[in-house]
Amino acid sequence: MWQKSVCVALVALATGYVFLLDPDLPDSVLEYISASFLYQLPGDLVSPESSMAAAWDSLIIQPAKQWSRVAVGVNACVDVILSGVKLLQALGLDSGAGRDHSVLHSVTDLKEAFAHFMGKGAAAERFFSEGESFQHIAQVASEYPGAQLYVGGNAALIGQKIAMHPDLKVLLCGPIGPKLHELLDENIIVPPESMQELDEFHLILEYQAGEEWGQLRAPNANRFIFSHDLSNGAMNMLEVFVSSLEEFQPDLVVLSGLHMIEGQNKEVRQKRLLEAVAAISDIPTDVPVHLELASMTDPDLMSEIIHQVFPLVDSIGLNEQELLFLTQAAAGPHASLSSWDGIPDVGAVSDILFWILKEHGRTPEKASDLTRIHFHTLAYHILATVDSYWGNQAAAVAAGARVAGTQACATETIDTSRVFLKAPREFATFRIGQSTVIALNPSEPVSEWHRDGISFHYTPVLVCRDPLRTVGLGDAISAEGLLYSEFSSQ
Repeated sequence: MWQKSVCVALVALATGYVFLLDPDLPDSVLEYISASFLYQLPGDLVSPESSMAAAWDSLIIQPAKQWSRVAVGVNACVDVILSGVKLLQALGLDSGAGRDHSVLHSVTDLKEAFAHFMGKGAAAERFFSEGESFQHIAQVASEYPGAQLYVGGNAALIGQKIAMHPDLKVLLCGPIGPKLHELLDENIIVPPESMQELDEFHLILEYQAGEEWGQLRAPNANRFIFSHDLSNGAMNMLEVFVSSLEEFQPDLVVLSGLHMIEGQNKEVRQKRLLEAVAAISDIPTDVPVHLELASMTDPDLMSEIIHQVFPLVDSIGLNEQELLFLTQAAAGPHASLSSWDGIPDVGAVSDILFWILKEHGRTPEKASDLTRIHFHTLAYHILATVDSYWGNQAAAVAAGARVAGTQACATETIDTSRVFLKAPREFATFRIGQSTVIALNPSEPVSEWHRDGISFHYTPVLVCRDPLRTVGLGDAISAEGLLYSEFSSQ
């Protein structure tokens, strides 16, 4: 035991000395030192990354009852993906002070919002209100050397991921133009009413960990998304989607795109949300509905979704930015936090997830259908479920974390030389009320705890050191988690 303590002390001294010599070392170097040494001390024969990957492979088993027909809607587009810094430079923009804008009205707003989120290393999505300016930016982006065109939109990305499983039939409904239809998996069924003459384009500005722009330096890789998307912005295909379900007869419905109506004025937005609530209410009650959230800035809209839509869906998926905004909009736990300080605190996240399911989920006193939340952040994932409604959740949370590592690194399986552990070495399960402290064990990566009829399944993520593509990770995580989940309608 004393040998291990001495090794830890020596590693700490060595790391401090290296940092003193060069305090501007990239985060990835320090992360490599931390993961390589603190997890793999003398006597350890296998790296923690290898132990975790092997443990996941053993844990991830198919549920006893699997989905056969999945309907997905309603936001879909073509993503134009390129370096955010290079696009802004091509537009003649220099770096400057960052500032968030709930809606982008000009290239100056774009520059400031991009700088704001790049400095935080956080993902965000915004609506660009001015059509002509957007078309100019989109043309520059699509013609920029190295720009890539992909399937985009949460629904289309989730549909693509699910369609990779050949035994599943997938219906995708959204505004699908000729380019998007060409990019879609051939196994995806598209209703004729979903086809339109022109594609909707979204611009995905990526940045890498440590990338610099003037005085800015990104703490980790992420992306900033913006569009002038009128079809998705009005959720034009929602009614078409719901009307298609009777013929398709799905056993799972995945819904996304509610965040897109944020670009509408308040009256239109409220009217469209009421129509969305009515449409979702028409989905048969024995078919589970998963709602995928995305970046939003209007607390009133978020509050309306919480109170009007959450009771109609069985499951939701969201990341750390969306979770914090949700609790701020609804005055929930830790609402006073302005932002997360680095890796979101596991106990604080658990507090918020517990509060959502207790206040807005199914309980003996409430008729809500909501019984499951899949939370994902860069370093770890948590699946919180109301007991007795969902099975195989240890496999589901592990599957979501595994796909985060493989998709970011563009590998078929986890390449342990290209990933590292960023999760906390130990954590408190809650910050409010009684709590326990759990230490991370790479050989048993899924931790489980319970409180008042709600179960939590947690696993770290093997984070890709040099991610090739960050767009769509959240959608892939949610899709994979759903595919390994088993639902009981009680």
